[in-house]
Amino acid sequence: MRTLPKRTTRTLGLAGAVTAAALLLAACGDDTMSGMEHGGTATASATAPASSSDAASGPSSAAPSASGAFNDADVMFAQMMIPHHEQALEMAKLADGRAEDDGVKKIVAAVEKAQDPEIQKMKAWLKGWGQPESAGMGHSMAGMMSEQDMKNLAAAKGKDFDRIFAELMIAHHEGAVEMAKDEQKNGANAEAKALAGEVVRAQTAEIAELRTILDRL
Repeated sequence: MRTLPKRTTRTLGLAGAVTAAALLLAACGDDTMSGMEHGGTATASATAPASSSDAASGPSSAAPSASGAFNDADVMFAQMMIPHHEQALEMAKLADGRAEDDGVKKIVAAVEKAQDPEIQKMKAWLKGWGQPESAGMGHSMAGMMSEQDMKNLAAAKGKDFDRIFAELMIAHHEGAVEMAKDEQKNGANAEAKALAGEVVRAQTAEIAELRTILDRL
């Protein structure tokens, strides 16, 4: 058997060592890149924003919307105040051809001027928040008139209408103020709380005017 020269043996040994080192570096490089890829995915998942449905799942949670952060109290305020305002507008419409007192007519004009735009604003909020306009069953609204109350109001004219309207609208406004104060206390949305403050201010003043009207009728 032929014996290789010592120089050739050393050369082969060096080449083998280089090859082994290259293979080791390649293996480490694969592991490193794999770890970097996994790490990037985890970071993206951790920083991904929660969906609006997840964010709004609890009473104290808040989610981004067209009007800013909101919570369940804001949603309930809008859902309940919309039909509450709508009934006030129905009561105001009945005054046409029935009301006699100038003070009552003034209140009617104020209700129509303020509450229809507020209804449209609250509907827009609910749409932006991805929430239904209706609160569904089981949610009582303070101050809402019964069907019989509305029939009695529609059947009256002149001073009788003025008196019934004032009495019913006082109770109706008191219910709205109660709901608005609850929103001021528990809501999170700045615009909704601002509207609640306006409801408290305007309707408290109208309650005082309506009581003055009752005193003179």
